[in-house]
Amino acid sequence: MMQQKAYEKLMRQCIILAKKGEGRVSPNPLVGSIIFDDDFRIISKGYHQKYGENHAERNAILNAKENLAGKNLIVNLEPCSHFGKTPPCADLIIKTGIKKVIVGMIDPNPKVAGNGIKKLKNAGIEVITGVLENECRLLNEIFIKNQEKNLPFIAIKTACTLDGKIATSTGSSKWITDEYSRKEVQKLRNRYDSILTSSNTVINDNPAMTCRLKSGRNPVRIVLDTNLKTAADSKIYNDDGTKVIILTKKNKNKKYPKYVEIIECPVINKHIDINWAVKKLYERGIYSIMTEAGGTLNNVFIQTGLADKLIQFTAPKILADKAGINIAEGETRNEISQCNNLTILSTKRLKNDIIITGTFLH
Repeated sequence: MMQQKAYEKLMRQCIILAKKGEGRVSPNPLVGSIIFDDDFRIISKGYHQKYGENHAERNAILNAKENLAGKNLIVNLEPCSHFGKTPPCADLIIKTGIKKVIVGMIDPNPKVAGNGIKKLKNAGIEVITGVLENECRLLNEIFIKNQEKNLPFIAIKTACTLDGKIATSTGSSKWITDEYSRKEVQKLRNRYDSILTSSNTVINDNPAMTCRLKSGRNPVRIVLDTNLKTAADSKIYNDDGTKVIILTKKNKNKKYPKYVEIIECPVINKHIDINWAVKKLYERGIYSIMTEAGGTLNNVFIQTGLADKLIQFTAPKILADKAGINIAEGETRNEISQCNNLTILSTKRLKNDIIITGTFLH
């Protein structure tokens, strides 16, 4: 029991290490690794810092200042067993003489999927699996969705009052939440490959939707603009070296900056086929999407079953506007049993606001 607790403590440190790679390793997973001796003295640490560069285990091994024969390695994801951008980590672990490897979860990548563990065991290395597996899966929920579904992971981000309003009946929405929440949103923008919004949001709010963290990266900006209503000089189309994509029904040869990619999408009942569009974005290398939009588009992602996660910033305010805009704007429902259900993952209080994070039950 004491040993298991020690492994869990080290795995939490691996997860913290792994998160340092957020915004830089996609489409690879977030991975952290620690090498330690039998007295649980930490010898070295490493994490996957950037796509195409060393994996976490390799960095931990390279960072070690002593012989690693007979030592132990812990990692939140199964060591890879194949040649990709870098050589197999399993081979390097075997070469060092490490005697025990503790793994958080099996790699969902079919090229690995247990082969790394098998290779280690065949070399006589003791392997322990499933340490904080749920936490490890949550860390790499994007990577898992990509590997299992060949689709981007989609999170809906909202900011609302206690009575569930994201704007007044006139469209006023600035600011529902406080500056601490807005700083948290910048961290989210750094985490996801892209931000998707609607033409109405662009027209009404004219957002830039950039990441303003000091060391952050701007996500790809995607605008769902069925009829190309948005102005070419909208802030979201500013040239900052980041890709911008417009999803539309038909390219009307309207002039947008040359770096803006326009994708024509099939239409169902006068609306863009969002399932087709999401698959096309995945083919374009968009592996995760955070929506920052109005209630109508939020509801489209919820009702189609495309939304994986809800990140709701709730302010201690009551709007009491009968015609105010809800988090999700849909058709009339008659029964509570018609609700879309979620599992709450966490609640977090900032200064005044609360962040509720949940996953949708499909």
